[in-house]
Amino acid sequence: MIPHRATLDVSRELAQYTGRLLRAGRLLRRTPKGSRALSCFWQAVLILRWFRGEHDVCKLARDHAISRATGYRYIHEGIHVLAAQAPGLHQALDRARADGLPCLILDGTVILTDRCREQTTSVKGRPIDVWYSGKVRHHGGNVQALFTAGGMPLWVSDVEPGSMHDLDAARIHALPGLYPHAARDLPVLADAGYEAAGIGIHTPVKHTGDGRPLDVGTRTRNALLRGLRCLGERGFALLTQRWRVLQRITVSPSRIGDIIKATLVLTHFEHGISLESH
Repeated sequence: MIPHRATLDVSRELAQYTGRLLRAGRLLRRTPKGSRALSCFWQAVLILRWFRGEHDVCKLARDHAISRATGYRYIHEGIHVLAAQAPGLHQALDRARADGLPCLILDGTVILTDRCREQTTSVKGRPIDVWYSGKVRHHGGNVQALFTAGGMPLWVSDVEPGSMHDLDAARIHALPGLYPHAARDLPVLADAGYEAAGIGIHTPVKHTGDGRPLDVGTRTRNALLRGLRCLGERGFALLTQRWRVLQRITVSPSRIGDIIKATLVLTHFEHGISLESH
């Protein structure tokens, strides 16, 4: 065994912010002082290392001189306290209106996982694996999100099984809250997978089944939509490339929603977006 030092590429301010959330959680649970193996700051460092992609919890626990079970418990505590700070849909929409955003982008992705196989019955009556996504041909969880036109994530949803279509997931988590805003002065742009999503949700027009080309006005509209939407679609990349834990989840897929909400809070902090209104 050769010990060595490493640098964690997050700011001390972010670790301190996470530590304050952990301390508030300990006070809420009335955790006796001195009863924890790690201080709030070093627990925050452990958690941030995991979010940055260090999946080996045994190694993380060994580095911090704690047991593997304690390491998992500390990580799950961190997920919980960070996810609790994430904005809800109505908070995100109110903020978007207050900031005068011209539009929002609705998109969905499948966060890969390798932990769960669960059988269910499809709408066609066939047995399927509920967490298997035909879209990405892998097990995962479907997450919906709203982004600014520049690609900054504003809100992320709870997780649905990977077998669920984006439109169905959006109807559960996003569309009911979006309609009152999208119908007035906050249009929402989405890809063709959200076709017929409803009032105020703008999607490209698909080609007709008879092979006839679209007219020039429709083609122009589609090009404008794609041009406006393309920058916003970098939002998921901003989350998954910075917080590499999202590239493959190794804990229960039911935790994907809390994990991506936690990364949203971390991203907002790093980009100087006020968390007070969350």
